[in-house]
Amino acid sequence: MSGKRIGAFICHCGGNISDFVDEEKIRAASEKESGVAVARTFLFSCSEAAQQEMIRIVQEEKLDGIVIASCSPKLHLTTFRAMAQRAGLNPYMYTQVNLREQCSWAHRHEREEATGKAIRLVRAGIARTRLGVPLNEIRIETTPAALVVGAGVAGMRAALALSDIGMSVYLVERATEVGGRVPLWGRMFPNGREGAEMIDTLLQAIRRRENVTLFTGAEVAGKSGSVGDFSVKVRVRGAEEIALHVGAIVVATGFDPYAPKAGEFGYGLPGVVTLPEFRELLAGAKGKLRYGDREVRNIVYVYCVGSRQAATEENLHPNLYCSRFCCTAAVHTSLLVNAADDGVNQYHLYRDMRTYGKSEILFEEAGRKGSVFVRYADDAPPVVERPDGDLLVRVRDGLLGGEEIVIPADLVVLVTGMAPRENAKLVNILKLPVDAGGFFNEIHPKLRPVETLIDGVFISGAAQGPKTLAESVASSLAAVSKGAALLLKGYVDLSPLVAKVDAERCAWCGECAKTCPYDGVVEKVRQGEKEVACIHPALCKGCGGCVPECPVEAIDLEGCTDAQVKGMIDALVREAV
Repeated sequence: MSGKRIGAFICHCGGNISDFVDEEKIRAASEKESGVAVARTFLFSCSEAAQQEMIRIVQEEKLDGIVIASCSPKLHLTTFRAMAQRAGLNPYMYTQVNLREQCSWAHRHEREEATGKAIRLVRAGIARTRLGVPLNEIRIETTPAALVVGAGVAGMRAALALSDIGMSVYLVERATEVGGRVPLWGRMFPNGREGAEMIDTLLQAIRRRENVTLFTGAEVAGKSGSVGDFSVKVRVRGAEEIALHVGAIVVATGFDPYAPKAGEFGYGLPGVVTLPEFRELLAGAKGKLRYGDREVRNIVYVYCVGSRQAATEENLHPNLYCSRFCCTAAVHTSLLVNAADDGVNQYHLYRDMRTYGKSEILFEEAGRKGSVFVRYADDAPPVVERPDGDLLVRVRDGLLGGEEIVIPADLVVLVTGMAPRENAKLVNILKLPVDAGGFFNEIHPKLRPVETLIDGVFISGAAQGPKTLAESVASSLAAVSKGAALLLKGYVDLSPLVAKVDAERCAWCGECAKTCPYDGVVEKVRQGEKEVACIHPALCKGCGGCVPECPVEAIDLEGCTDAQVKGMIDALVREAV
């Protein structure tokens, strides 16, 4: 064997693992594996006390590699790599084995079998570490400039924040005016400012910054390069193309309001409008509220239109998510109606009221000012009809035993949620993943909430999912802090776990280039008398898709080589002695 000294550390995870597998059996079996110098168990291996103890063991036992059998690498891979580095160990000589999600939680009622599986998983991790080699991160210099795509509130705040820390900023907006839909919304909660006034304040601040360049009527037309060193083409007014050089990209393209289908909750009938349409009507009202040629006395709000939908034959791809802001927006709108004309009767037909946080104050105030709240069941939505020229809304009150209520209405307001914006071209250019709802997808909702699989490209605001204005700004500032952390120090270190070509074996057939989903990663280069494949390490994402496609096995994946994979398989199938 290689002669490496390996440490195997098994985590109890506070019972999440140890309640379903026999930790001592796993430790004892690991201790017998070739190359293992020490095997220990810990109650919580991620705790600072446990990490300090592991550092002591690594240093005293002069370990060359460690295996930690705990939870998902999504949670603590970075934590334990940093710990290995503090112990003086190469961080890529650490292997994490997922015992929690892949074993103990998957086999809660099969303790003996789960223990056997856990032993094999740890053996495989030890085999991988035994055949591993120390790797060094790829360091590249960064450009102190950023591109912000989308000039709504989130994008404008991101641009100003980047400007404040000394970055050159290019702000690209597809529309001819900035601000998105906020200027149309009138008075906002909680500060009471007009949306148009808020946008104008941000725009004036941007115009005063010499290091911010704003392009309107523009869109991203191309991207190449990697984190810290992107080359971006921006097409302005559909013709002129401008080349930009930036180190990071913040995507803040916003959302589209859900568009109800004809007949959905009466949409299409005279007097049935969406909440955004009603806000525009309300913002332009002078004196008594009117719709068409009649005064509005009764308003019915129908909640959850376009959110939390059920799959039907007519709607095979429903929006399963809650749009978060709609309840607060509808309740706030009803208070604006009260302020303009306190003689209007308002009825709120809701499924669940989600005016969370400070917005709960609005809900209580609306009730005190006369708004009537009627809860309907998921399987008994309101019915909007116009039998004799007047709007009627029928609903079964879930709080009154399902009694049917008929409400005459001058106006029915459909409280529509957020839908993902049509961004197919941008998605293709930036190679951004989207989630099941169609919004841009982050790496991890809690640990890496604004980062994407494309290093150096960050997402923010409602482009990532339904958010209030305050939440959108918070996420845009988070994206700024992540981007600035990369760019301000002048360099970025990238993972060395990338594909590598053996030029001696390679005889350029192009299969690897066809397989790679990322632009510019694989190039054909001349080496001596022949042409071979060259993989750009800063662009490679280490997915390994090219490895099995190579007909001469000339490509390997650092940190997960063919030899390591075969060693892991052998360890998994080997019978326990």
